[in-house]
Amino acid sequence: MKKQNMVIGLLLFFVLTNLISCASPEYESQDSGFFSGILHGFVFVFALIGKLFGADVGIYAEHNTGFFYWLGFIIGLGGLGGGGAASRR
Repeated sequence: MKKQNMVIGLLLFFVLTNLISCASPEYESQDSGFFSGILHGFVFVFALIGKLFGADVGIYAEHNTGFFYWLGFIIGLGGLGGGGAASRR
């Protein structure tokens, strides 16, 4: 039962992440900041897979605020890759 709840939770997470991360190429808003960097760090894997298959998707936001965006991006990457393994223990 516990494993089934984890699988459902992960599936829901991936579906919601994919729905949130979709925007048209013409979409331009203000500069991306710290929290946008965290979100982009989490969806980096999906963007990378899209790039590998030839889709015209960006790996990071071109219009960002600089240091704080990149700090959030690194935290998002770390939470996706390293945070999951540490919480299992």
